[in-house]
Amino acid sequence: MKKILLSFLFLSTLLFASVKDEEASQALIDSKMPIVDIRTPSEWKETGLLQGSIPIMLFDEKGKYDLNDFLQKLNSAIDTKKPFAIICRTGSRTKILASFLSQKMNYEVVNIKSGIVYAKYLKLPILPYQAN
Repeated sequence: MKKILLSFLFLSTLLFASVKDEEASQALIDSKMPIVDIRTPSEWKETGLLQGSIPIMLFDEKGKYDLNDFLQKLNSAIDTKKPFAIICRTGSRTKILASFLSQKMNYEVVNIKSGIVYAKYLKLPILPYQAN
């Protein structure tokens, strides 16, 4: 009986949680889907933010992170019951985070796979970072 229940829980997680890999695009910006930028404040200052992005740092400059703090800020900033996108510099951090958020939190996540670097290359609207 336990095996059946565990199998059901595993399958239901697969059905409800998903990660979609997508490149940054004007269509994504126009969709008004929340885009969470997980880079550091120094990275935001250096490159700016993709139009409409919400800056919520995950890893600091030393590579350390506070997952509980990040999740609290994420859940305060957006409705995580709906799909949202995440972006970093090149997509490496978001690839890991997207998988976690999907598998462990059952969030529907769009991983912007080539990050802000590719968004800048495409000349998508990038706005200067304004610290609160």
